[in-house]
Amino acid sequence: MSKKKLWLRSAASAASAGVLALALTACGGSDDGDGASASTDKGGSVSEGKGKEKAEEQPEEEKGGGELAAGEKATSEFDEDGTKVTYEIVAQKVDVGTAADTEKLVSDPKKAAGLVPAVAHVEFTVKDGGPVADYPDAGREIQVYADGQRGTILIGASDDAPGCEKSTDVKDWKAGESHVFCDTYMVPEGAKELTVQWAPDRDTDPFVWKFENS
Repeated sequence: MSKKKLWLRSAASAASAGVLALALTACGGSDDGDGASASTDKGGSVSEGKGKEKAEEQPEEEKGGGELAAGEKATSEFDEDGTKVTYEIVAQKVDVGTAADTEKLVSDPKKAAGLVPAVAHVEFTVKDGGPVADYPDAGREIQVYADGQRGTILIGASDDAPGCEKSTDVKDWKAGESHVFCDTYMVPEGAKELTVQWAPDRDTDPFVWKFENS
């Protein structure tokens, strides 16, 4: 059994053991952030620096990213290899491991000293467009930040994590169907606040969900 699978299987019993993974709970969006809280159905808020008049003229569903409260869903169009899809997106949780998990996951633990794995779970629902034939790319845009600093992605570490799906297994994804994709990032042990961020491209402000490490 690989070291990666050992940790991921062990994570299933973390709720009772209280050692391998800590499920973080989301905190509400703040009015003091870069933008106002997004509405649940429309998603997104006005990006900082945009004029009030422009914001009022712009339809809600076309706004850029912004800070979201617990359970709020963002709505965004995404290009799936030439197929235009409108997704409803929500970060469900972040599972944080321990230094012992790092030793199992990283080939050279010394290079990851002081870091622990953080697995972000994000649900995507096709609202319009598609179907997505296969290999959806939307899940690849997930990022995890710890106390304001972007973590280091650990590719493939979430493939078999409980509650996560492989994009390679998704075929003919139609409107109304949902899938949960995950990404694992290495973050500093003891980080107080984690954020899951997602944007359809580099030119769009990300949607941001906050999670407190308590």
